[in-house]
Amino acid sequence: MAQTYDRGAVEDFGRWREFSAGMWAWLLHKFTGWVLVGYLFTHIAVLSTATGGEELYNATLGGLEALAIVRLLEVGLLAVAVFHILNGIRLLFIDLGLGLERQDQSFYASLVITGAIAVASVPTFLGGL
Repeated sequence: MAQTYDRGAVEDFGRWREFSAGMWAWLLHKFTGWVLVGYLFTHIAVLSTATGGEELYNATLGGLEALAIVRLLEVGLLAVAVFHILNGIRLLFIDLGLGLERQDQSFYASLVITGAIAVASVPTFLGGL
């Protein structure tokens, strides 16, 4: 008969405090990947429904760009894409055997660089509101 393993209470939501930098990197990479896939499908759906001609298409995009929430979401999309790219490059280097002893520091560096790029992009995206 197979042995059972006590995995703890299913309701133990406090386990996230025990996560190391590697687990957070994995979770954020998966989350940002799913956000990018969702954005891709949404983007294709919006563009495929713009069949009313060039004027309607430009008017629709102009109307969306006039909304502050859309511009804030664009900053978020940039941050998601930049983190996913930087973390992917970090993982590539780790797979090649480079920086194995500095995985935590490289994860934190990718977070800092992502934050700096996102903050620096705010005037560009929110300018003209």
